[in-house]
Amino acid sequence: MITLFYLEHCPYCRNAKKAIQELTEENEAYRAISIQWIEESRQPDVAEQYDYYHVPTVFCGNNKLYEATPGESYAQCKAQLQKVFDQVLSL
Repeated sequence: MITLFYLEHCPYCRNAKKAIQELTEENEAYRAISIQWIEESRQPDVAEQYDYYHVPTVFCGNNKLYEATPGESYAQCKAQLQKVFDQVLSL
């Protein structure tokens, strides 16, 4: 399972949601990955337990696998999330 931190009105987070939808449609194996979505403004007590600055950010346990960077394109986001999915499947 991975934990994904996001903000509801964040454009980068919307890109991540779209990319995840596309990736799971493109690769059936990715559908087996369980994602715990945490909207950080609604669950600040949970968000405070993790070390990150930007959203979306993905953790597997306490290991940060991806943190968006300002100015990141949709293609970059999707490529990073695909790496995360591939890494999680290899565990």
